[in-house]
Amino acid sequence: MPQVTVLPHPTLCPDGASFETRSGVFLCDALLRNGIPLEHACEKSCACSTCHVIVLNGFDTLSPATEDEEDQLDRAWGVTAKSRLSCQVVLRQSDLTIELPRYTLNLASEHD
Repeated sequence: MPQVTVLPHPTLCPDGASFETRSGVFLCDALLRNGIPLEHACEKSCACSTCHVIVLNGFDTLSPATEDEEDQLDRAWGVTAKSRLSCQVVLRQSDLTIELPRYTLNLASEHD
């Protein structure tokens, strides 16, 4: 079973987290099941970038991003070469270390 390590984030995961999860599940679902309230405004349909994560370790073990995912990542805040949408990452046997970006671009929750 893969081990997912989440680096500390000021509001979503202040102390960081580490948990084991089943392979074959989406990273977004694993994060939510383990109490990390990651935004996912499009309900995990690859239509926004709110579930953007940066995969610091284990990136090369993931399936490549699709063109649709890359198009959405172009809209993400703080995107890097190791950015992925967690709703599109299927966990395999490899461990991952991820960072949650400080901000997300969620137009549905923006206030005037």
